[in-house]
This record gives sequence, C-alpha cells and structure tokens, in this order.
Amino acid sequence: MTSSRPVPERGGSRASSPGLAVAAVARRLGVAPATLRTWDRRYGLGPSARTAGSHRRYTPEDVARLLVMRRLTLEGVAPVDAAQAALEAGVEELEAAEEASAEAQQDVEDEPDQDDADDTRPADSGPRPARAHLRAIPGGGEGRQQPQQPNGVGAGGSASGRVSAVVDATLAYDQAACDDLLRIPAHGDPAAWWTQVVEPAWQRVAQRTVLAGPGAVPEVVLATAVLHALRDFTEAFERAQVAGGSPPANHPSRMRKIVLIFAAPDEVVPLSAHALAAALTAKGATVRIVTGPASTHRSLELVTMVRPAALVLATSQRRPDLDVVHAVHEGFPELPIVVGLSRDDAAGELPLAATVQRVRSFTGMLHEVLAVVG
Repeated sequence: MTSSRPVPERGGSRASSPGLAVAAVARRLGVAPATLRTWDRRYGLGPSARTAGSHRRYTPEDVARLLVMRRLTLEGVAPVDAAQAALEAGVEELEAAEEASAEAQQDVEDEPDQDDADDTRPADSGPRPARAHLRAIPGGGEGRQQPQQPNGVGAGGSASGRVSAVVDATLAYDQAACDDLLRIPAHGDPAAWWTQVVEPAWQRVAQRTVLAGPGAVPEVVLATAVLHALRDFTEAFERAQVAGGSPPANHPSRMRKIVLIFAAPDEVVPLSAHALAAALTAKGATVRIVTGPASTHRSLELVTMVRPAALVLATSQRRPDLDVVHAVHEGFPELPIVVGLSRDDAAGELPLAATVQRVRSFTGMLHEVLAVVG
C-alpha cells in the first residue's frame, strides 16, 4: 500500500532503478528484515515494485516512507501512528526524509574508524559530539503535535541538553541529581529514553578521563541511576497492569511466552539488556534477564527449564563472546535467537540459520523480538 503521490524523479535515476530487496533496505534503515516484513504485513509499508520474476522490490518512494516510519518510532511515536503518518506523507516530507538519510549516511562514511580516531585525537579535545537522530521532517509538522521525548524532553533538540545535564551530574558524583534526571515517567517509553538520553550520555562519560578519589567512579553513578529508573518504571507498570485486571508477571498465562535475555559473558553491568527488558515489558511482553555467570552448560539448562519463546543476546560490546548463541542454537535449532551486533565484522561469527537474526540497533532488537512474540 503506497500513496498515489509519487516522489518526483531526479535526473532519471528513479526511472532506471530496479528497486531494492528487503535485505538491502534493512541494512539502510538499521533494522532486521523481519521488522520490515512485519511493517508490510501489519501496516502496508511494503515493496510496491515487481521484477520480471515477480520478486517484490522497494522503490525509492517505499524506502522514503520507511525512513519516516523509522524516524517517528525512534522519537517514541506508537508504530501504528508512525505507519499512518508515513503512508500519508507528502512529496516534500518524503524528499526531506531521503535527503536527511543521505546526509546521515555521508556522515557515517566520512567519520574515521573509532580505533584510528582514538590514536590520533588529542587527549584534551573533549568528547566527540554525538550525531543526532533524524528529527522532524520539514513540511510535515504543520498542525501536528510534536511527540514528547522521555522525561518531558521535546522533539526539538532539547534531548541533547538532557544528555549534557546527565553527564554533568555523573561527573560531579551527584547521585540524587542523576536519579532525578533519568526518572522515566509513568507513560514514558524506555526504548526512546535509552536511545536518545542514556546511551549518548554513557558514551560521553566513557570517553572522559577523570582524576577521582577513592570510591568515586562516574560509570557507577550513571549505571546506578539507570538501573533505579528501569526498576521503578517496570514495577510501577506491572502494578498498573494488575490494577487494570491483567494477571501478575509470574502468572502461568504470561510465562508461556517468556523472552530470555542474556548479556555478553564479560559485561559487568549489562545496561542495554536491562533497558531492552523494560522496553519489552512496556509493550506487554514477559521478560527475564540472565544475570551472573552463565556457562554454555548452564545456559542450556536455563533454556530447557524456561522454554522461552525467544532468546536475545543484548550487549554493547563490539565483539562479544558468542558461545552461548552457538550452544543454544545447536541444542534448540527452532528457537528464535536475536543478537545485537553493531559491527559487520563480528556478524560472520554467528550461526548461519533462519532462526538466528543479527540486528544492528537497540530499536531493531525491540522490533524483532516483538515480531516473534507478538
């Protein structure tokens, strides 16, 4: 299902384009192919072109609408509303989405490799400015209320101010201020809170070299505030669900489709795993995080005992140990496994199987798991 208003051709390139396959579009958007298929099935945001062999292909207009969908979901808009906005987007909105995506891609290509940059960057040059997510598309905001970021941060760029405030409180070892800044509202979105506030703040703190006294560790201050916020939000959410008539979290009806989240073995504080668990909980999923030592043997025992609907490896490490993934896949080849890997060179170490999905982003992991557990 696509709009009847086509995006104007530029220089004839559109007319000659054969269209893109789902894998190519997934790479461009940073989501899993299964997520695109879900958007196609549920919202009609699918490929509209066909090749001679009847293979469906995404046209430039299809991709532009998906870029609108992707941008809105990152900003915390509900998928059904984001899809409606993408389907109704006009020519100007779609052109702006393509231009913004092309500029972001150029930024990625122009940026030096992280390791090389660390070797050449002056020690006192300060933290690197974080690249912003795609923001509101020009021409598409008239008469439409801008979505709210978590903790009341608006979509107009003040999220960067919240990130700076969190970093300042962390480096000042002000636990109370950090807790206050990272509190998630009752109707907040843990996924947007993580991707737009916590993750950028964590990256900036990790880049800072500080002279601290005994017992003063900035990362511990930030991690403590993050975990407090996630626990408080999840507990309040579950209480509200039960008060509304839903069964409690440990009810057998909810445990039948449980999601099991593992962190990388050497990750001391797996914040991304906890954030993903809260984001899934907010969408109605039942989630448990595996903490503490988990050998391959112990992991197989846990999967045998829990019988999860899906297993996730959520980590911020660049090259995590994937032994658990291989062991579980060999023991339970039909079990859907979602692995968060941002680097392409680490993806080659995954099992080659349809049930093992590699996802590049936090939001991609969230959508992929929700597509599995419904």
